[in-house]
Amino acid sequence: MSSITAIGTANPAHRFEQSRIADFMVNAMQLAPYDSRRLQAIFKASGIDYRYSVLEDYGLDKDYTFYANSKDFEPFPSTAKRMAFFRENALNLSFKAVENMLLTIPGFDLKDISHLIVVCCTGMYAPGLDIDLVKKLGLATSVQRTGINFMGCYGAFNALKVADVICKADETAKVLMVCTELCSLHFQKEPTDDNLISNALFADGSAAVLIEGKTSASLQLTLERFCNDLATEGEGDMAWCIGDLGFEMKLSTYVPAIIRSGILKLTRALLNGTGKDLTDIRYFAIHPGGRKILESIEQALDISRTQNQPAYHILQQYGNMSSPTILFVLQEIMRELSTRDQEERILCFAFGPGLTLESMLVKIEMQ
Repeated sequence: MSSITAIGTANPAHRFEQSRIADFMVNAMQLAPYDSRRLQAIFKASGIDYRYSVLEDYGLDKDYTFYANSKDFEPFPSTAKRMAFFRENALNLSFKAVENMLLTIPGFDLKDISHLIVVCCTGMYAPGLDIDLVKKLGLATSVQRTGINFMGCYGAFNALKVADVICKADETAKVLMVCTELCSLHFQKEPTDDNLISNALFADGSAAVLIEGKTSASLQLTLERFCNDLATEGEGDMAWCIGDLGFEMKLSTYVPAIIRSGILKLTRALLNGTGKDLTDIRYFAIHPGGRKILESIEQALDISRTQNQPAYHILQQYGNMSSPTILFVLQEIMRELSTRDQEERILCFAFGPGLTLESMLVKIEMQ
């Protein structure tokens, strides 16, 4: 058996109102009046009020520190420049998330960590973030490390699957999982539909999670079951590629409909054999890939916006941070749990390129 016993999250220092980022985008993308109105409408309909970034430029009108101080933002930052900035900033944000996780489990000794899993799709270098974390956290140099890269918003699920296998093989294992994404480094200024949508959604954040086999934690989220599927008809509607000027996102308006068409089948497969059905589920932790995605899932599963409120709150206050976002939602739910929730379930979803549909059933256990 394996359980999540602690979650910590962190965001960069720069917090911007969604409307302020919209003004920056209109200027940077040099939009004509029609496209400017389209962008403003997309931003207003996003369900997002605030987003965080490692870049201060999104709150500036001039004197940029990352982007070029020219009318057309040329020369536009290369992939190499963006990766250098990632390397400069990802470690400290990850460290902060781990520190915040440790605040929830006083007395825990990081020297007891047996495995480290690092998840990221927005930056890479080698020796990587995993080794930098080993050094900065003072982990044992013999800690077993795994990197899960370039999977997008569902990356945390694959990391949890790996942690689950580790803990089932060794009940003394203590796995530290860190998901860190600096999505805002990959702003693209060409006014395509994909870029207009992506620029309205993505933000920066990090989440650290402790997964244990045998544990005495007073609150445990037991990883009960996983199930995934591919909606291959949506393969071209969500993609993530490395370009010369950063990473390029493909995100079409058809994604919510594709997810809606496959989510009930996935849910039934996940719950099959558990003795549970949808009416038995008290909590939902759904990756807030966007407001329309959340609404599509509610329609498909016949659940209410109130049941899905944790996802809406994270979307509103943080935007879509890719892989750590689902962990922000789980943390939101975890904070509200009490003894009355003993043996209740949390149904979790996330989505990504492929089009990949991931699900997880979590059992709440109190000691």
